[in-house]
Amino acid sequence: MRWQQAIPRLKNADSGNFFLIAGPCAIEGEQMAFDIAGEVSEMCMRLKIPYIFKGSYRKANRSKRDSFTGIGDEKALSILQAVGAHFEVPVTTDIHSDAEAALAAPYVDILQIPAFLCRQTSLLEAAANTGKIVNIKKGQFVSPESMRFAKEKVEEAGNHNVILTERGTTFGYQDLVVDFRGIPVMQSYDATVVLDCTHSLQQPNQSTGVTGGRPALIETIARAGVAVGVDGLFIETHPNPAEARSDGANMLPLDRLEALLTRLVRLKMAI
Repeated sequence: MRWQQAIPRLKNADSGNFFLIAGPCAIEGEQMAFDIAGEVSEMCMRLKIPYIFKGSYRKANRSKRDSFTGIGDEKALSILQAVGAHFEVPVTTDIHSDAEAALAAPYVDILQIPAFLCRQTSLLEAAANTGKIVNIKKGQFVSPESMRFAKEKVEEAGNHNVILTERGTTFGYQDLVVDFRGIPVMQSYDATVVLDCTHSLQQPNQSTGVTGGRPALIETIARAGVAVGVDGLFIETHPNPAEARSDGANMLPLDRLEALLTRLVRLKMAI
């Protein structure tokens, strides 16, 4: 798939840069979503980076039962749709069941399949049947080679607009590691490949029941991904990660994003 042509409303698609999927882990409210989308959209226009806004309308994969799951499906999805219309950027959110594919599709441009669910055939087919672009996150438990079959499930359902996202591989019980060899492997299946620079640094299964992370290494992961030729970067960001209601431990502070992107664009140009 040539993502430059396949993703609607994608500005600067011919700039030669990687594209960026960025936003908060979860939609916490309209003002927060608009503030983040506005800032990231402006910096991406300055740097000529194609930009896609991301926000989860519902958080289903939580360590503890009392963790934040969302502000309400219709409300959050409407905010995503409004962000896309206002800033004229594509928007994406994750889905967790066959029914959610049909629920979310009218509001977004890209449906994201969570890593834990990348082998769920019916979910992949339901996402494919909406006609939306399908972004499948590589499970922490599968090899890059295995993602060929996830991609084929979507394509065999009649949808050839597929993105594959690397987000780390289980390393012991409480850590992840990124094998950058997986990026060219997945690209060899004629797939657009994204590197998730924040979830790849998660430290799951902590005894507190709250996932940890190593956000100080976001730039390290991102630089390596750009160096090996990844098509896009995924970076969750928040004005104050310490106050975020989901995944604050591995999000990048919003005020540090532009400087990071500037350095990554320079690296891309050098390559």
